[in-house]
Amino acid sequence: MLKRFSIPTRYLLVCSTFFLMVLLYIDRICISVAKDPISTELGFSDKQMGWILSAFALGYALFQTPAGLLADLFGPRRILAGVVAFWSVFTGLTGAVSHFITMLVTRFLFGAGEAGAFPGVARAVFSWIPMNERGLVQGINFSGSRLGAAFAVPFVAWLITTFGWRWSFGILTIAGLLWAGFWHLWFRDDPSEHRRITKKELDYIQRKRQKVSPADEKEQKLSASILFGSKNMWLAMGQYFCSNFTFFFCLTWLFPYIKNLYKLDTVEAAAFTSAPLVFGALGNWISGWLVDKIYKKNRWSLSRRLPAMIGFALAALGLVGSMAMHTPLGAIIFLSIAIFGADMTLSPSWSFCIDIGRRHSGAVSGTMNMAGNIGSFLTALAFPYLKEWTGSALAFFIIGAALNVLAMILWSMMRPERGLETY
Repeated sequence: MLKRFSIPTRYLLVCSTFFLMVLLYIDRICISVAKDPISTELGFSDKQMGWILSAFALGYALFQTPAGLLADLFGPRRILAGVVAFWSVFTGLTGAVSHFITMLVTRFLFGAGEAGAFPGVARAVFSWIPMNERGLVQGINFSGSRLGAAFAVPFVAWLITTFGWRWSFGILTIAGLLWAGFWHLWFRDDPSEHRRITKKELDYIQRKRQKVSPADEKEQKLSASILFGSKNMWLAMGQYFCSNFTFFFCLTWLFPYIKNLYKLDTVEAAAFTSAPLVFGALGNWISGWLVDKIYKKNRWSLSRRLPAMIGFALAALGLVGSMAMHTPLGAIIFLSIAIFGADMTLSPSWSFCIDIGRRHSGAVSGTMNMAGNIGSFLTALAFPYLKEWTGSALAFFIIGAALNVLAMILWSMMRPERGLETY
């Protein structure tokens, strides 16, 4: 008899989290694509839309650390199922509101719900993924978010054209609720609890995943003084702020910016806007592969630092180059380089948080993501305000490039091999 082919359970886990990231960013970018019909119907100005976009980022940022703590305490099974169901409800409610204040509140709560996604996944990765596979797994997960956003731009543009912007948000709610139900039924917080896993795979995971010292086994609480007293934590927060400042422009203002600057129709603008997101997915895959390749040569610190620094250099180059372009194709080519570079920083950043956080990976990664999404919050506001004050988008791109250079300096001081308590 032929031996029955069996896909390792941890691979199915990665497939599940990959599709979660696709869903996460389809839901997130929907409002950017719907910006023009929402503004027209409800009478919102660009500044008001800036506040609506930033309300999501603020809710997302503020609830990162609490969501991470909950994932560490109650496990990613319950927390991820709960937060996906929560934000899916508010995705649908976005299509029901008719006033500026209610839209602000709805998008803030939507962001608060999405805050649990990445910290919850990080905590699952700590328990399920061997150290030598961590970089690529993080790259695959984040590529899902970029491909989801890239797919969302033309897909949501079609949805809005076919069903209207209000029904489009309602349709997306169903997909989220289905994923939440599947995750709660299938996933288990530790691989030893999963009925499907083989003894061979379980032994491999337990042998290769990050080791926890006896002291860490006993110490289950993470104090604020340890978390915010760590130099590693502050450096991770600072560089991730810089990364998100660049990327969040792609999720919020790139579509209307390209559409209005070059007088494109909705479909043309959607096609151009998708390209940087596809390049972002490529950046995640290449960076994740590079992280693992360097790590396997026993260069733990370099495996995190080098891919991130290359990424920030490319992000700065892409933003500066885009300023000199006079066609949509030229601008998108350089912005694709920028997003490719910015996304190269994600796998090393989240691997770094799991490295130093260990059993507190959810809280540590959530805290880093909190700082990053303060950058997102400022991006959503900085673009329209700087454009109005200076008469062009150049100031925004110059600031973004400078932040990427700063992040390279921060990475030179980060130490993944040292825990929160020692550095």
